[in-house]
Amino acid sequence: MTDYSDLLDNVRNYTETTSDVLTDAIINQFIKSTEDKLRRTVDLTYYRRYDTATLTVNNAFLPLPADWEATRYIQLIDGSDNRTFLIQKDISFMNEFAPNRTSTGAGTPKYYAVYDDDTHMLAPTPNAALTVELAYTYKPPVLSSTTTSNWVSQNAPNVLLYGCILEALGYLKGPADMIQYYDKMYNQSVQALATYEMGRDRRDEFRDGVIRIPLESRNP
Repeated sequence: MTDYSDLLDNVRNYTETTSDVLTDAIINQFIKSTEDKLRRTVDLTYYRRYDTATLTVNNAFLPLPADWEATRYIQLIDGSDNRTFLIQKDISFMNEFAPNRTSTGAGTPKYYAVYDDDTHMLAPTPNAALTVELAYTYKPPVLSSTTTSNWVSQNAPNVLLYGCILEALGYLKGPADMIQYYDKMYNQSVQALATYEMGRDRRDEFRDGVIRIPLESRNP
């Protein structure tokens, strides 16, 4: 586990620099780059969010949460809690399938498409105030002077540290062998995290028993 100030100190210590060279603002960019890269590399449960909304009649557009980054799926939910997945398409298909977005072309939505960073488009245009569930990947607050601890710093501190050192060495035009070494350390840390996450998703105590770490006996 590490916090923001510890990370700043460690990055400077490992790269043998000071705050005059690697300012807080510069390291903040390293942190953001590392967290962005991790989020797009490993499908962590931490990044999954779910939101429900009520569609507006005769409105083909679904506003997205402010922290949305990518959609995992959208389901329509009827009054009996029956769920139907919408099929993802592109805007060209949507415009061809449902050129009339008014009440004339309204119906039960079957498809959705990413319209822009704030909105999804549905087709056909909803003809009723239907409920939808949006499963998505969200953008959590990045570690900073105001968010001094987050899930990554608490659960994957080595990923964060090695990623930031790697960014710093690139910025400082560090030795190729050091860049290669920390690239290896970063990738190993990410792989270990991904393996742990995969195992956690695929097991439970009922089927597999409690996860136990073998301890070495002090007795011969």
